[in-house]
Amino acid sequence: QVQLVESGGGLVQAGGSLRLSCAASGRTFSTGAMGWFRQAPGKEREFVAAISWSGSITYYADSVKGRFTISRDNAKNTVYLQMNSLKPEDTAVYYCAARTSRVATMRGLDYNYWGQGTQVTVSS
Repeated sequence: QVQLVESGGGLVQAGGSLRLSCAASGRTFSTGAMGWFRQAPGKEREFVAAISWSGSITYYADSVKGRFTISRDNAKNTVYLQMNSLKPEDTAVYYCAARTSRVATMRGLDYNYWGQGTQVTVSS
């Protein structure tokens, strides 16, 4: 099993920045591509960003492209989400996810492991 623990969420004003981290533990050798998803109150979970195992391929939702950056440090078994120019509509619980395949995808169903989530609140 792989355990994922997110951190770095909080309250920030619009235009501000936050950096989310997701640390993997357990059977981390089976961790391949990783992604970030979010769910706002009353809405379905949506894709935010994904990164391949090597870090060479990344995908972003159109709504965050140019503002968010996903990266990873395999030596630390950690993936990051740098969020800049935050908007009130970015308010959500952010979830880290990992899959056994090294290929990044944008589909939540492709991911095998999920963290508990971290709350991000952007005030206007």
